[in-house]
Amino acid sequence: MILLFGALLGFISVAFGAYAEHGLRETITEEHFRFLMTAVRYNQIHAVTAVVVGFGLLNGGQTGRSHLLRWSGYLFIIGTILFSLSIYTSVTFDIPRLVNITPIGGITIMIAWLLLTLYGFRTMTARDED
Repeated sequence: MILLFGALLGFISVAFGAYAEHGLRETITEEHFRFLMTAVRYNQIHAVTAVVVGFGLLNGGQTGRSHLLRWSGYLFIIGTILFSLSIYTSVTFDIPRLVNITPIGGITIMIAWLLLTLYGFRTMTARDED
């Protein structure tokens, strides 16, 4: 499921990036365009990260059973949706209050990175013990 949603987020990042560049750029302020490009960049980075986590979980073995890795993947997806899609929607439909959701997405992504760090640390120390 993480792989599926990561891939879908990757698609959305390319589609919305193209839409912003070719359909919205002339109709919005330069500041709003910068917001959109930040959202697209975060969307792309974290879509790829979710896909990598999804592949790791599909790998099986100890990796496939890791709750830390699984939660990290879920939080990358949730955080990316909250962060990027709130900006996309806010700018596209001129609903400025939606950007109040954006920091929640950012914090969620940071927690995902911390869980991934903890997973990496635990994996590294478990291998050192072998």
